[in-house]
Amino acid sequence: MTFLNDHQIDMLMSQLKRRLKFKNFSCLAFLLSIFLGQTLQAQDHKHEHKHSAGPTQSAPARTLSSTQAFNEKSWDQLLKNGPRPAAYLFTTTYCSTCPAAFEVLHQAVKEKGRPVPLMAVMMDASGAKALRHASHFKGMTKMYAFEGFEPEIRQSVDSAWPNVTPYVVMIDAKGNLQKVIGPPSPEMLRRWLP
Repeated sequence: MTFLNDHQIDMLMSQLKRRLKFKNFSCLAFLLSIFLGQTLQAQDHKHEHKHSAGPTQSAPARTLSSTQAFNEKSWDQLLKNGPRPAAYLFTTTYCSTCPAAFEVLHQAVKEKGRPVPLMAVMMDASGAKALRHASHFKGMTKMYAFEGFEPEIRQSVDSAWPNVTPYVVMIDAKGNLQKVIGPPSPEMLRRWLP
């Protein structure tokens, strides 16, 4: 039996979503996993708790060599001491629309012609498994990975977040937040980077 890698599964799921236009893909993922003979993650943010040692490099996505741990205290620390302006995209390994949402952020930064940190926060993978997905996020400055109890970490970011990805948080130069599920609108981008 042939097994597909994560990228092939993502591509297949993306094609199926476009063709079938389902809103809830959990059932589809389950059925697909039966036919493929392997388990796919669908709306389940369980992950391994190992992280690569060493600091995360601030460089393009393809040169990242590690992820940085993101726990229930990380968000408060980033809001107090993190870069401004900046953007964080919370994602999963199976989120087929997350790279497109990240590209909207990347294009906005490119149009402004100034360096603005763009971070991806992987909710269901860490270490090498998370880094396999780094190439999907062109222009990424740093990759974080959830470490700890996922619902508690998610609630520390936003208690109203319904566990849907892509979840984007943009922080402007004054520290004002804008949060959105999916890609940000042009108006949101103008407020973020005037």
